[in-house]
Amino acid sequence: MARLNVLHFPDDRLRKKALAVETINDEIRILAKDMLETMYDEGGIGLAATQVNVQKRVAVMDLSEGKDNPVVLVNPEITCTEGTREMQEGCLSVPDYFDTVERAEWIRYQYLDLDGDLIESETDGLQAVCIQHEIDHLDGKLFIDYLSPLKRQRLRKKLDKQEKLQSRIL
Repeated sequence: MARLNVLHFPDDRLRKKALAVETINDEIRILAKDMLETMYDEGGIGLAATQVNVQKRVAVMDLSEGKDNPVVLVNPEITCTEGTREMQEGCLSVPDYFDTVERAEWIRYQYLDLDGDLIESETDGLQAVCIQHEIDHLDGKLFIDYLSPLKRQRLRKKLDKQEKLQSRIL
């Protein structure tokens, strides 16, 4: 397994839309394992392939306390939503920044597992938020896109300032 490099906002590659996976093969299985390793190492609960500069519709997540219940979603798709809820979100591609985002409260979704079987399920709470967040990544969208223009501008200034400080240190 290999640890992958996570892209950080404002990297334009995060805005690319992922392509559907045509065949689930060893390449996809290795990608999923590498993504899980990277997600665990980074301390996240979800990761989309586009965050590691792979333009394939693959996402991983693990919401378990023991980090022992990984889920791999290939070509995930939300088929129905109900209600809305606000929840604090963060993102491995926008490190050290959290904000409240409004998303669907309940979702019905489907995806292929690593055996190529179609899985259909429904969920709410943190799992629903995580799935919506990762599918957004696959569509080239970040959670900060849900924020007001003023908040996005402040975030951009903060990141620019951090980058300048980092370049002085190096």
